[in-house]
Amino acid sequence: MNDETLARTALLQSSSDAATRVFSTILTRSPISRIDVARLTGLSQAAVTKAVAPLVAAGLVNDSRDPTLTGLPGRPVSPVAVVPDAVVAIGVKVNADELIGVATDLTTRTIASERVPLTSHEPAHVVDAIVELCGRLRATIGDLGARLAAVGIAVSGDVDSETGVVRDSALMGWRGVALGTELAERLHQPVVVENDVRALTIGEHWFGVGLGTGSFAIVTIGRGIGSGLHLNGEVVEGAYGVAGEIGHLPLTSPDHTCACGRRGCVEAVAATSAIVEAVQAAHGRPVSIDEAVALGRAGDPAAVSAFAEAGHVIGAAIASLVNLVGPELVIIGGEGVANFDLLETALRESYAEHVFASADRARIVVRPHTFEDWARGAAAAAIRSLVV
Repeated sequence: MNDETLARTALLQSSSDAATRVFSTILTRSPISRIDVARLTGLSQAAVTKAVAPLVAAGLVNDSRDPTLTGLPGRPVSPVAVVPDAVVAIGVKVNADELIGVATDLTTRTIASERVPLTSHEPAHVVDAIVELCGRLRATIGDLGARLAAVGIAVSGDVDSETGVVRDSALMGWRGVALGTELAERLHQPVVVENDVRALTIGEHWFGVGLGTGSFAIVTIGRGIGSGLHLNGEVVEGAYGVAGEIGHLPLTSPDHTCACGRRGCVEAVAATSAIVEAVQAAHGRPVSIDEAVALGRAGDPAAVSAFAEAGHVIGAAIASLVNLVGPELVIIGGEGVANFDLLETALRESYAEHVFASADRARIVVRPHTFEDWARGAAAAAIRSLVV
């Protein structure tokens, strides 16, 4: 991190609440007029102008002197816009078998991406692999590497984002891993460790479909069933770092054991591994998820039943979520969306059966997410840590 980047991050982290609101608004909606910044933040135009001045001086915001029309005759304005490459972030998604990393600008536009295989889940090995991945990304982006301000790591499970400790990750077999501290010492950068679905929610909140939406939920389907919540303009983190764990709602038979060790969890029948196990048991031989999908689309009874059961319990879980918090929008994402055609009918029928009264006005949108999108969510979490 060069002196210029240090000064920029120091300015962001020392800003008043008003200045933070101003910069966050410009960051997520630029280019934008000062009038609209004032309207969205509830601040006076004078307060907005005062907050913008040091941001311009630091090179974080561009103050355009070329007026553009607002649409009203005689009302030209000079928009302000974030300088995207003023600061760079790295985001890393930790998967069971590989790491996916991206280097992004302030708006989470991907500048470079890299992947590194994981041959062990031992924390020391994973730390080494993340350091290697970050090194590759810095080499790829060249001179922009001097503007790296923070690194975000997205991990499945119970993560304490305040301390950077992964308290429990069934996917990685971790308990009490101080990932943030170890990486900060190795990378010599601020490191933010976040639950992967919550990181994805932060990315959608600031730069995706959640922008401008008062409340939304993300439900991810695939290796796990997760949920992130954005309510009243804020991403919900929970008092103890846990919120929205719909994959572990006890909505199915206790005959099914979840990877977390509990019985009856949604994931016990709806996670990719559970679907594969059901199809394998019916056919008496090993089956990959790709073959299970092909069998389902070909009408194989066991595969059709396994996907339908998964869709049914996910639909009930989404209805429970909607009944509890009443979001405007539910985004269904994750790698499992590629197979959504096999889940959709049962999911929507179950959702309609269980959702309460006017809560069913929540829109359900299917949005495919690549693993690079998850890594961008980690980068968004890193950028957010600099700003708020």
